[in-house]
Amino acid sequence: MMIRWTYAFADRPAARLAAACAFWTAVTGTRLSEFRGDDGEFVTLLPDGADPGVKLQGVAEGDGGAHVDLCAEDVRELTARARRLGAGLVADHGDWAVLRSPGGQLFCAVPWHGEAVRPPVVSGGRLDQVCLDVPPSRYDAEAAFWAGLTGWERRAGSRPEFTVLLPPAGLPFRLLLQRLDEERPASAHLDLACADIGAVRARHEELGAVLVREGAHWTVMRDPAGGLYCLTGRDPETGGLPDRGGREGGRRADAG
Repeated sequence: MMIRWTYAFADRPAARLAAACAFWTAVTGTRLSEFRGDDGEFVTLLPDGADPGVKLQGVAEGDGGAHVDLCAEDVRELTARARRLGAGLVADHGDWAVLRSPGGQLFCAVPWHGEAVRPPVVSGGRLDQVCLDVPPSRYDAEAAFWAGLTGWERRAGSRPEFTVLLPPAGLPFRLLLQRLDEERPASAHLDLACADIGAVRARHEELGAVLVREGAHWTVMRDPAGGLYCLTGRDPETGGLPDRGGREGGRRADAG
């Protein structure tokens, strides 16, 4: 297995990084690591009794979004594989690399440091999915790219516009590809699986998040740093829809 661990990155404007840190540590039941980077732009959320799976990044331009870090024992091999499948190299930092998928999604190939214990469910919810919002013209190629790169099980989602990539047991994040209704740049957002969306939403609103819109089995929220994310009606333990045996996923995110 080439990919040994994954990190979900919430990218937020640098000026609002403190607000993002306060909110996401509360939501995930974690504490902050030391800040890293030339401008102190990176920080890891540290759970008790488990390995980390979520990081925050302060970005200098734009409203931010999300991206995934793929951890491997051999970063060079993973980077080369991504490029063979059509990814572009954005920046080579020696022991890690920034790449761009054929559909325009930024992601990173980084070293695996032995992470193995998945963070737990917290207050009825678990941040467990990175949703890649893909323009229609790139969707088929993008789904093929991510399936080929990860080697994860590929399944149809609960709606035609979704493709779910299910990692091996123990890895902290699934990938959900969503085909957008319009041609616009690719983006990404974070999803939480919630046993009770209403209860999780109420807690998030107490922490400063605001409602954007509601759907049948999902709720789009905006965190205090301005970032969009989704609360989804899925089993926090398995990540799947409750009536699909815990294996399938998806809902209309509309949050890109």
